[in-house]
Amino acid sequence: MLEFLRQPWPWYVAGPLIGLTVPALLLIGNKALGISSSLRHVCAACLPANIPFLTYNWRAESWNLFFVLGITIGGFIGYRLLGHPDAVAISAATVRDLKTQLHLTDFSGLLPRELFALDNLASWKGWVFLVLGGFLVGFGTRYAGGCTSGHAISGLSNLQWVSLVAVVGFFVGGLAMTWLVYPLLF
Repeated sequence: MLEFLRQPWPWYVAGPLIGLTVPALLLIGNKALGISSSLRHVCAACLPANIPFLTYNWRAESWNLFFVLGITIGGFIGYRLLGHPDAVAISAATVRDLKTQLHLTDFSGLLPRELFALDNLASWKGWVFLVLGGFLVGFGTRYAGGCTSGHAISGLSNLQWVSLVAVVGFFVGGLAMTWLVYPLLF
């Protein structure tokens, strides 16, 4: 059984399991999935200042913090205990492009170590990717009123105009990063 759990699951099994999480939460307790909003709850709990954005009853939404804790524990178990021992399967053409165009060489982990290791904080690229990038992602999720998956899964399925604008913005931002900013950084 353990070996079965360690293997990569096909899309037609993993996809519906992930996709049915949102309707299950809505049916069980009328809870909207919102991982990025948990950051607001943490700030409201840790900074009991008179900031209007953080002045609300965060305890009423504390289920969200337990949900994030469960995701964290599940991620740890999935990576440390059930992790697939083989390297991440990347096509030969992608590896070639990453080596020649971006000068990346270490493909042993889930993310390129040349970009996302904590040792890189000593370089300007490390600051751009880890600190500035993290700030922009965090700011963007709060400014857009949710993260990519929240808007793309929940918002679009509810036909919310703001979610369509947010998802198009995420997509355009990703294309701009890939084709305009990355070439400048590498």
